[in-house]
Amino acid sequence: MDERYAFLAEWFDPYPSLMLRYQLMYYPRDGTVEMFDLRNQRLFLRRTKCENINQSDLYIGNRVNVCSRQLNLVGYGDLYTENILDSQKERTLAMIKPDAFAKIGHIIEMIYTTDLVVTKAKMTKLTGGQAADFYMEEEAKPYSTFLHVAQHVSSGPVIVMELMGEQAIRIWRRLLGPTEPSTAQGEAQHSIRAQFGTDSIQNAAHGSHSYNAAARELQFFFPSPPTRGPSNTATFIDCTCCIIKPHAMSERLAGKILKSIMAAGFEISALQVFNIGRVNAEQFYEVYKGVVTESMYSSMVNELCSGPCMVLEIRGMGSPKTFREFCGPVDPGVGRILRPTTLRALYGKDKVHNAVHCTDIPEDGVLEVQYFFKILDG
Repeated sequence: MDERYAFLAEWFDPYPSLMLRYQLMYYPRDGTVEMFDLRNQRLFLRRTKCENINQSDLYIGNRVNVCSRQLNLVGYGDLYTENILDSQKERTLAMIKPDAFAKIGHIIEMIYTTDLVVTKAKMTKLTGGQAADFYMEEEAKPYSTFLHVAQHVSSGPVIVMELMGEQAIRIWRRLLGPTEPSTAQGEAQHSIRAQFGTDSIQNAAHGSHSYNAAARELQFFFPSPPTRGPSNTATFIDCTCCIIKPHAMSERLAGKILKSIMAAGFEISALQVFNIGRVNAEQFYEVYKGVVTESMYSSMVNELCSGPCMVLEIRGMGSPKTFREFCGPVDPGVGRILRPTTLRALYGKDKVHNAVHCTDIPEDGVLEVQYFFKILDG
């Protein structure tokens, strides 16, 4: 028999307002899926090819699209799947330090060259006390070094990420390179620290050194249950909202988009990865009801809640009007003819899968940023 992985999946049906549960089976040999309706105890979907699902997408907490249904993977369907995949999926913390903040796009692109997946991300500004608490159980360091590291990490915004994959700790630390950038330049020329580090303190990024350290550090920034961790950096002043859409995240375009935004001179003053449920997606896009067709509205909602998206607070250069112009026409095809250097022209596919959402009306900029960074992250 073919190898098969089984997951428990949930889908919210908005019409009867019911949460439906399925067993989702995935066959890695040919990438086919099968679904069993647990409520009615019957086969819901016969084994069929699903082009948009890869094995790397199958982890607890992720959302996958099967036959236009956004399924939340909430558990393993059997012990075999749990034993096999749990042993393969390792999680680690990655932190981009203040000295490499301008290189966040480059570093995320480097992560994408590995098999690691960015499952969580957040921009935050640590206090001196928080930085000291974070490094307190770090590898043994002289007190003066510990103090300098804590001072540096609290000197500006940092980007923290949860990376997941096979041997995630080892792969991320190899990508980082040796602690001292001068050593990295000799031993690992293509590593992050070799390219972007200055010295052993300002060495671009941090990575967990062990399984226990990763668990502690992830809990520090992404606490579970979700009690209040270090806060986001949203200012809610003279800002506009940008969403790197789920399809662009899945296609690993986030690094390129971030590089384009910063190269154009815009300031990214807040950043966070969100998994948006259908109700929240409908609330956010409610302003478009009656403005676009019903089918277009439904497609926009489906896309926004189809997987993780990256939300940015953008400031500078007269945003939001100027940033909206930088994103380009809603239709990437039109953009490629009229404005080929805009974000949607470069990275979009169609009107729904057009890489990014941006605030359309200047007065809505703060409101859209508040929806994510104050309401959903409140």
